[in-house]
Amino acid sequence: MNTQKITDKAERKKLKRVARKKAPPKAKRASGVARGSQKRKITRAAQGQRKR
Repeated sequence: MNTQKITDKAERKKLKRVARKKAPPKAKRASGVARGSQKRKITRAAQGQRKR
């Protein structure tokens, strides 16, 4: 939802909440897709190389 034009913070918050309620539920994360904290960590990043 684009609320850039609304300056009142409370009004914008209310509209966003309504939009969030109306929105269809998001799909579950596919199995095997790691979230941020579960991703493999890199011990030392080599300069100029891809990290993962």
